[in-house]
Amino acid sequence: MSTDVPQNRPKRLLVTGAAGFIGSNLVHWLLDRWPGASIISLDALTYAGNLANLEDVRDDPRHRFVRGDICDRELVAKLCDEGIDAIVNVAAHTHVDRSLLGGDDFVGTNVGGVQAICEVIKERKSIRLLHVSTDEVYGSQAPDEVATETTALDPRNPYSAAKAGGDLVALAYMHSFGLDVVITRCCNNYGPYQYPEKMIPLFLTNLFEDKQVPLYGDGLHARQWIHVEDHCAAIARVLEGGRRGEIYNISTGVGLTNLELTERLIEIVGKDKSLIKYVQDRPGHDRRYALDDGKLRGELGWEPIFDFGTGIEQTVQWFVDHEDWWRSIKSGAYRKYYDEQYGERIKH
Repeated sequence: MSTDVPQNRPKRLLVTGAAGFIGSNLVHWLLDRWPGASIISLDALTYAGNLANLEDVRDDPRHRFVRGDICDRELVAKLCDEGIDAIVNVAAHTHVDRSLLGGDDFVGTNVGGVQAICEVIKERKSIRLLHVSTDEVYGSQAPDEVATETTALDPRNPYSAAKAGGDLVALAYMHSFGLDVVITRCCNNYGPYQYPEKMIPLFLTNLFEDKQVPLYGDGLHARQWIHVEDHCAAIARVLEGGRRGEIYNISTGVGLTNLELTERLIEIVGKDKSLIKYVQDRPGHDRRYALDDGKLRGELGWEPIFDFGTGIEQTVQWFVDHEDWWRSIKSGAYRKYYDEQYGERIKH
C-alpha cells in the first residue's frame, strides 16, 4: 500500500447505512486502508441493520456509531458539524420483493432521505456527498446492450424507482445549490455480512440446512456480480478523485444467469441440484442488468481485485465460519443484540 495520501482524500467521514451489508464493509475497508481517516457510522437499525457487522471496530478510537435516521435533518446536521469532510450515503431500503409488498419505506428513505441530506449540506457546501446507487435504475438491458452513465433511466419496480428518484434529487440539488455531489451505480454485490434475504446468502444458508432454494421463473435472469470489497475500493477511488456532478458505473463485467449462479453455489457446497425449486416469477422481474464501467476505469484507474471464482468460494467459507451470525438473523435473535451488547452506546 502506498504511503502517499491524495490531498483530496477526506479525513472525517459520515457513512450512512453503516450497519448494513455494503455500509459495514465500507467502514472496515476505510479503517483498514485509510489510516488517517475517522468515521461516524449512522444507521437507523431497521431489520437489515445489524450491529454485529461492526463488532470488530466497536472499540476503534477512529470510529463511532450513532443510531439514527437520515431523514432526521437535525441529527445529520449535528453530525456534519463535527468536522465532516464527506458523506457516503449507503442508507437505503434495497430488497425488490419487499418493495413490491409496499413502497412507502423505499420512497421515504431512498428519496426523502437523500433530500434531507442535501438540505443539510446545502448550508455546508464543503462537504462532498457520494450517493451510492444501483444498476437497477437503468432497467433491463437487451442481450447485446450495456448501460453507460448516459443511458436513460428506466426503473421497473418500486425499489429501483425510489433509487432513481434519489439520484435525481441529489443531482438537482447539485445543480440548484452548487453542492459537491458524485453518484456511483454498482452491479450486484456479494461477500461477508450480506443479509440472508438476498440471493447468495439465502441460497447458501438454505443449502447448509438441506433446504430447497427458490429460483424465480426459468432461472435465466442475468446479473453482473462484484465482491463487496471491490465495490468499496471503487467508492474510495470516486471519493478521492471523482469529478463533481459525475456518475460512475461500477462492475466487473462478470455476468451469470441466476441458474448458473445457483448451480455454482450447489457445486461449492457439495449439495444436489434436486434442491432447486422453481417458483413463480415475481412481478416486473427485469431480465438482464449489464453495465459499462469504462469511465471509472479510464478516469480513476480502478480495477477489481477479486475474480468471481475465488471471491465466491471465500464468501461461502465466510458463511461456513460465521454460522452464529446468520442463524441469529434467521431466528430473529440478533435484534436483542443492541440492548444487551451496546446499551446506551447506541443512543445519540
